[in-house]
Parts: sequence; C-alpha cells; structure tokens
Amino acid sequence: MRLGSGTFAACCVVIEVLGVALFLRGFFPVPVCSFSGTEHQTESPAPEPSAGAISNWTKLPPPLFSKVVIMLIDALRDDFVFGSEGVKFMPYTTYLVEKGSSHSFVAEAKPPTVTMPRIKERETLLPNLLVLCGDHGMSEAGGHGASSVEEVNTALILISSAFERKPGDVRHPKYIQQTDLAATLSIGLGLPIPRGSVGSLIFPVVEGKPMREQLRFLHLNTVQLSKLLQENVPSYRKEPGFEQFKVSERLHGNWIRLYLEENNSEVLFNLGSKVRRQYLDALRTLSLSLSRQAAQYDVYSMAAGTVLVLEVVALLLLCVPQALSGKAELDVPLLSPVSSLLFYLLLLALAALHVVVCTSSDSSCYLCSLPWLAAGGVMVLISTLLCAVVSALTGMFAAGSRLSKNPLPSNSRWSELDLLILSGTVGHVLSLGASSFIEEEHQTWYFLVNTLCLALCHEIYRNCFVGDDCAPQRCPHAGEEFDGVAAAPQGKSTGPDVWELDRASKHPSPLEALRGPERWMVLASPWVILSCCRLLRSLNQTGVQWAHRPDLGHWLTSSDHKAELSVLATVSLIMIFVLVQKRCSLASKVAMAFGLLGIYCYRVAVGNLLFPWQQNNKDISKGITEARFVYVFVLGILFTGTKDLLKSQITADDFTVKTVGLWEIYSGLVLLAALLLRPHNLPVLALSLVIQTVMTHFVWRPLRHDAAEVTVMHYWFGQAFFYFQGNSNSIATVDISAGFVGLDAYVEIPAVLLTAFATYTGPVLWAGHLVNFLASEASSGSALSHACFCYALICSIPVSAYIVLVTSLRYHLFIWSVFSPKLLYEGMHLLITAAVCVFFTAMDQSSTKS
Repeated sequence: MRLGSGTFAACCVVIEVLGVALFLRGFFPVPVCSFSGTEHQTESPAPEPSAGAISNWTKLPPPLFSKVVIMLIDALRDDFVFGSEGVKFMPYTTYLVEKGSSHSFVAEAKPPTVTMPRIKERETLLPNLLVLCGDHGMSEAGGHGASSVEEVNTALILISSAFERKPGDVRHPKYIQQTDLAATLSIGLGLPIPRGSVGSLIFPVVEGKPMREQLRFLHLNTVQLSKLLQENVPSYRKEPGFEQFKVSERLHGNWIRLYLEENNSEVLFNLGSKVRRQYLDALRTLSLSLSRQAAQYDVYSMAAGTVLVLEVVALLLLCVPQALSGKAELDVPLLSPVSSLLFYLLLLALAALHVVVCTSSDSSCYLCSLPWLAAGGVMVLISTLLCAVVSALTGMFAAGSRLSKNPLPSNSRWSELDLLILSGTVGHVLSLGASSFIEEEHQTWYFLVNTLCLALCHEIYRNCFVGDDCAPQRCPHAGEEFDGVAAAPQGKSTGPDVWELDRASKHPSPLEALRGPERWMVLASPWVILSCCRLLRSLNQTGVQWAHRPDLGHWLTSSDHKAELSVLATVSLIMIFVLVQKRCSLASKVAMAFGLLGIYCYRVAVGNLLFPWQQNNKDISKGITEARFVYVFVLGILFTGTKDLLKSQITADDFTVKTVGLWEIYSGLVLLAALLLRPHNLPVLALSLVIQTVMTHFVWRPLRHDAAEVTVMHYWFGQAFFYFQGNSNSIATVDISAGFVGLDAYVEIPAVLLTAFATYTGPVLWAGHLVNFLASEASSGSALSHACFCYALICSIPVSAYIVLVTSLRYHLFIWSVFSPKLLYEGMHLLITAAVCVFFTAMDQSSTKS
C-alpha cells in the first residue's frame, strides 16, 4: 500500500493516541472511594454491637485530645530519630522517645500517598497532641524518590501528656503505615473517620482507655473499612478481612451483653482481650486488602497500550528514509503481513492470552470489560503492526545487503545543526528518567533553545564571513528547501513553482550578497531571540525548586503595580496587532483591532487593568459581555480564513488565497490566546510572534533550512513557550480560570476546551505557524508531508520512552506526585499532535490537488 508521508504519520499518531489512552486506563486504576451521598455531619455512627441486649452508646466517642499540632519534616528518616544520629542531633526528641510521654513508630510510605485530613484546632480541658513526622526518608547519598528501605521508612512520634509511662517502661518503635495516621487523628479528635481512608487505628494511642472504649474505637474503624470494601470489591464476602470483621462483631456483641449485666469477672476481661485481638487482625487484613486495591495496576491494559505505542514508533523510525525522500511517499507493508501465517499465529496467541487473563479469578482489567468485537480489534491492530514492523525490517536488511554489494558514492555528512537536534532529542528523553529533571523540565527546554540559537549564530556567521568552502555538506534527509516570499514577482500570484530550486541550492548559500540593514539584522537575529528568551524566563518562575522565588509576573500582578501592568498589556496588544495584521484581509484586520480592544476592556471589567482616566476600578464584574464580544470576532476571523481555504480548493490556481486563509485561521487562534491568557502573560504571546517573525525573515529564509530542521525548531520553541507561560509538569499550575472566560456558569465541554487551549497555547501556535510557513515558503509540495512526519516522530519518541519508564517505575515513591502528572501532559500533547498531523495531511492533500 502506497501512502504519502503525511497521511502515514497522521494514521500512526491516531493509533498511538489509542495506545496511550489504553495505557492510561490501565495505569490509573479505579480509585478506592466511597460512593455514599451523605455527608459525615449527617451520617449516624455505627451503633455498638449487641447480642440481645440494648446498648446506650450510639454516638461518636468523646475526643481524646483538644488540639493536634503536626510538625512535618522533609525526608525525616527513621534512624535520624531512633538511631545514634538522633541522640547527637535531636537530643530532646530522643529523650521524649525513651522516657517521655510519647509513642514512637516507623511509618512506611507507600504509593498512593493519602493527603492529610483537615483538622478541627476545640477548646476543652483535654491535653494537646504533638505529631512529629516526615513525609519520606532519604538514601545514604541524600536523595529520595525510590522505594528503598531508607527512603520509605520515616519517623512518626506522637507526644502528649495523655500517654502515661511507668518507670522502666522501654518502648521500641513499631512499624505502621502512613495511612494509619488519618484514622487515628480522627478518632483522637472525636471526628468521623474519612470514608476514603484505608488506614487502621494506631492502637497504642488508645490502649490506656477502658476496654469498652477500646472496642468501640476498633469497631468504628472496622465498620468504616468494611463499608469501603463492599463498595469497591464485588466479591467482598469472600475477603478474609470481611469474615474476620463479622466474627469480631459477633464476639463484641457477646461482650457487650456480659458488660451490661455488670459482670466484672475474669471471663469478661478474657473475652474482651480476645475481641480486641480479633478486631486488630481484621483491621490489619482489611487495610492491607484496600491498600492493594488502591495501588493495583491493570497490567494487561498497560501492556497492550505499550505494545501499540512501541510498534507505531518502530514503524515510524523504520520508514524514515522513504518518508523523507523527495517523493514523500512510502510503501506501507500492511497487505502482505495480514495475509501471512505470522499474522494469524499472533492473532491466535493474543486471543488465547486474552481468554486466560479474562477468565482468571482475580482479574479486573479494562480490556476484559470491553465487548469481544472491540477487544478483537485491538488484537488485530497489534498483530498487523507487528507484522508490518517485521516486514519493514526485512526490507531494510535486504536493501542494506544490496547496497553493500553496490555502494553508492556519497560525500554528505551530518551538519552541526543535525547533530544538535539528534543529541537534544536523545538528551531530553534520557532526562525523563529522573524526578528532579521532570519537575524542572523547563530548564531542559530553555537550555536546548539557547543552544539552538548559538548554533544558528555560528551557522550565520560562518556563511557570512567564511562562505561555502568551510560549510559542511547537509544530510539529504529532505527533498525540498525554502526561499523567501520576496523572491516572487511583486503583484503576481505566488505558488510552489515560483520557488523551485536547482540541486545546487541544497547547500546554504553564503550571505555575502546581503548588504545594509538586512545583513545586520541577519547577524543580530540570534541575539535578539536570546534576549527575548531571557526576558521571558524572568517573567514566570516555574517548576518546583525555584517556584517560590519572586518574579516579574508576581510584581506586575500585585495591586500596587496595576498601572504598570496596564501599560505593558497595551504595548503587547499593539505589538500583536502589528505583527499579525500584515497578511490578513481588510475585514480580518478590522475584526482583529476590535477584538484586541475588547480584550483590554474585558481585563478592565474583571479588575486586572485600568483605563488611562481611572485611578482604580471599583466596579468589577465577570466581564461576560466583553468576552463574548471578543468571541464574536474570533469566530468571524476563523470563518473568514476557512472560507478562503475552501475557495482555494475551487480555484486551484490562486495560491495567495490559500496562504491568506491559513494566516487568518492562525490570527484567530492568536486573538483567542490573547483573551484567555492572563494579562501579565500577554508579553509571552507578543514575543512569540516577534521570534517567529525574526526566524522567518532572517534565519530560515537566508539559511534555507529543510523541512525537517524547521519542524524540529518549531517543536522546540513550542515546548519552551509552554513553560514561558508559567506552566510546569504539576497539575497545580493549570490555569482553570481560562475555562470560565465569557461563561456565567460552568459548562463542561467549552470549559475543558478553553482550558486545554490556554494551557497549550505555545505548542499550538508554533505548530500553526509551521503550517503557515511551509505552505507559503516551500519550493515543493512534499514539504508539508515531511513536516507532518517529522512532527509525529519527534512527539512520539518521548511519549513511548516515558510510557516504558513509568511502567518500570510504577512503584516509585513519587509516581503519583511527579511521574503521573507528566504522563497526563504527554498524553494531552500527543492528542494535540494528532490534530496537528490531521490538519497537515489535509493541507498536503489540497496542495497535491492544486
């Protein structure tokens, strides 16, 4: 089957999106949670068990403590307190542990971590409880994040005068789970245990209380855990913990009956001790079962998704030589593998595996819940792709053997820019293996973009002052180059045939022909871009390590500097209009001007900015009218651009109509971004347009980079601007307020779309500019196909590598706080890539028809 490079890449990315979605469904299991609709305040506590007798204890037990003070110390390893180090560096704490009124434990941290419940600070005569604990430990090298004993075990000390200690009473730290703290603090403060808690009561806290109170505390905890088990495990009656709970409750009822008969004999004490042991065993079993349920992965679905993604990436890599050839076409080996014996053997093996996994007693996976037709489709897809990969490998080895017999002369080698692109891509993928590099990923992209600017500076200076003699030959991995729009005759229709270059122009020509201001602008362009990037870095501090430090954005958003922010926003909006309107039609120019004016009015209405005649804005509203006013102009510009694109399909000879239509669609997205971004981020949008303009006129045109290089540069800058906006790999930095712009109530679909677009403004706008640049500058129709393939490949490699990495690190201590959010960001970015590739393919098809 013969396909264009763009169409093949778009299909691959769509399949990869399916694989990532399947992986995410298996990686994020159904959480252990309560489905009860009642609130804790209105829910009656479980009554005390009784066996024929009527108990008068139907309320929550009284609190044990008046206040709880939690002192959380980062990376407090257990031996820092209980070992010899504690005697040296924490002498008073060691004294409290050994001789004071305290209970000490070694708390084991397991993913997923449970957020501490909110505490309600009651004024009674009860003692005060001090909790000294750590969130995790640390390794001998001082790091943390893995699952070694040193990193998992942390100290937990409960200090209170309520804990009496007899002389000579030596208490060694006992091992508990961190999740046990929520249930213990709730009981200690007389509050209901959170319904989603999977922890059990730390019994030494209540062991000094009378037997009836002890059993009451244990009963409330076991009832809460048994209800949670019933709501999350269909076969809960077969669980050992549930059976132990029922036995404990029955024995507890017998003990209550003896207690109410005022039987204070030794029989009552022995029975109470037996009930207590039974409850503790039931709590331990129930908590362990629920913890496993919470951390259980759907490995079958994860494996199927991973295989799909890896097959797609392998197929993309194997097809690089054909996809980036001059024809931008390739033979996709699909029909022959489907009719081969290997395909049917694989399909039969996968079907057998599916039956075995889905009929096992303890399996609860997403793939097994799908209809057989859908699950069979996944298995057919996996088998087809695997056979296609095998066929592509066979063809590659066959071609290699033929080439070894008849070698072709070649004097081409990789340029410095090609090596930078390769090393940067590989380095970024490798950096995803460390949690600190994920938290500070913006530093990686800032470094890559700055290095790229320096490499471009070196290339420009070499071509200006040295010439072609010292320039290396380019690796011929793309079959087209670019030239400037100015090369077209003035006033005439410009088309791809105008910029056809001969074979000799495949090497960057020396820039000695440039004279005057244009030459100086070319020489200064890398430094202008570097200056813009440095300014943007100081606007928003992001990541984790330096996020707390003040930045220019905090200074601008403070109420004391509203006038300065208003001036900066005005300048940014004017720059946006100047840089965008030059290629728009007259109607779109007017709509853009009114739209930007409406954005300023919207920000004044919500209280972010000031009009020149205002001292302060007391009348603050939601700005719904102003925002909807802007939406009208956004839709108008997008409609005009779409109309021009459709018109270019009818009049194939009018190339200008198509380029204007593409630019108007891009302008509409810029206007929407200006509305959704916070006002202090308007310079990010303005400087993004500045960098795009400088790169277009003074870098890509003079140096004649091929489609692959231009695509990678757009991708890198798009990633950098994702972080210039203030985004990070933490979910906390998502600006959800963008989803409510122009809405007077929460509407799910518009809110999600607006929030996603505001978050990924940088990558989306740089991808849109790439389409515009290639559609107007390319000298052959294969440029869009090459760009689509390169964009799909460079986005797919990190996703596939990260999925493999997350699978191997699924029991990492920071899997939910660091790695999982990054996985969601990568999945969303791949979805945007699929949309971009589909648009690339549509534009490529229209260019082919033209």
